[in-house]
Amino acid sequence: MRYYVHGAGRSGAQAWPEQAAETAVFADHGSAGSAAEKAAAVGQQAPATPYAVVAHSLGAVITVLAMRGHNLSPSHLVLVEPALYDIARGNPAIEAHIEPMTRARDRAKKGDLFGYWQIVKPMLFGKTATGDAWDKDQEIAARFASLEAPWGHQIDPAFARSVPTLVLTGGWNDEYEAIATVLAQAGASTVVLTGKDHRVQDHPDFHATVEAFLASNRW
Repeated sequence: MRYYVHGAGRSGAQAWPEQAAETAVFADHGSAGSAAEKAAAVGQQAPATPYAVVAHSLGAVITVLAMRGHNLSPSHLVLVEPALYDIARGNPAIEAHIEPMTRARDRAKKGDLFGYWQIVKPMLFGKTATGDAWDKDQEIAARFASLEAPWGHQIDPAFARSVPTLVLTGGWNDEYEAIATVLAQAGASTVVLTGKDHRVQDHPDFHATVEAFLASNRW
């Protein structure tokens, strides 16, 4: 069984349009608030049969927190562009992301949601925040601002030694490559699939790469 844990964007099966539903369970932590609540939800929704977790971006943080809380016991981990910033603190690319995002979150906390979006939209979506687009963007900005940051959770990369772990990145962003490097040093396998940027799960070779990893690490 494959247990898919989505990131900060689309929820449930909508986050995994290329994955086969007949052999999968799709977590949905979108309505949960804090990272701890999301981790609890992911633990509660886990299949009863043995399963491999496939987690994207923020979903990797949620997955590791659920494992740390003993709510999740996967046979394998497949982490797609994992947002495990804690494990690579000090890396220039990681710090260059955290510093402006922290400033943006401070603006949101002070009630300046558009000021938050002026920083976040170019960083996450590659587009400029404008007044003309604000009516359309405001709901998205509010949702992202409400998310707990993916750092500050004291995550230790040693989890990659306790369960067979594959890390898939898109080769487009130094932050995710830095995180993958740390996980490789902790024992994870790593593969780069270029062409889909952050949505590596949409790559045509994604399924075959995951299945080859699972087959070589039978439970």
